[in-house]
Amino acid sequence: MERITFRNIQGLKLRGVLQKGTNDKLIIMCHGFRSNRSSHGRFDRFAECFQNLGYHVMRFDFGGCGESENRPLSLEDEVNDLTAAIDHAVSKGFTQIALYGHSLGARVCLESYQPNYIKTMILTGAGTGPVRYDWTEEFTSAQLKELKETGYLSHPVQDPYREEIVISKQMLVDFEQLDQEKLLSSIQCPVLIVHGDQGEEEILLPLTEKGMKWLPPSSQLTVIKGAPHSFEGYLNHVEKAAIDWLHKHF
Repeated sequence: MERITFRNIQGLKLRGVLQKGTNDKLIIMCHGFRSNRSSHGRFDRFAECFQNLGYHVMRFDFGGCGESENRPLSLEDEVNDLTAAIDHAVSKGFTQIALYGHSLGARVCLESYQPNYIKTMILTGAGTGPVRYDWTEEFTSAQLKELKETGYLSHPVQDPYREEIVISKQMLVDFEQLDQEKLLSSIQCPVLIVHGDQGEEEILLPLTEKGMKWLPPSSQLTVIKGAPHSFEGYLNHVEKAAIDWLHKHF
């Protein structure tokens, strides 16, 4: 495993790891909201699996997360981060790239699509359409007061590299602002979307069901019955779906 550092368009230093494979194909993994490149151990597991199949695997922390340099979180900045990761990969000679994104990371994958290099995507717990969350269920009244007064809120995280992240008001608005047809219609590669049907997935799954008609016909929606948004307890099912997809499309 090789530690990597690269910069986004704003010059922010992003850090991650590259697990070297045996073929000429690279999978870039994108973590979700308030997470890091380990994704609570899920990405560690899946990356090792993909590497054992021969793929190179890049995992990195979005700016303001994990080991990367600090900044408030916003969708636009995370798209810039993934664009920089793709550019970094291309500079190292990779021209066949797959994107793997979970939750917000899945949205970032869709927003960052580059037809010249991205050959397929695997998205889990994806927000493929606009979602209005009740943030009073996610954050304390003190955090929401801070957000109202400053435009940002501080949120504690369990992370070996930091104690908290800073979330911009725009980041919370970004979940609601999405032209689903425009976004999905722009994708030209086959996409596998994996959903559960419990908890938050009960909101996200119908959005994807509605949006599948705008993705390439070779795309696929797989629903894992009983799985929550984290897919904890169902990682074997996710892993199998991803392996089967990669064998067929990458």
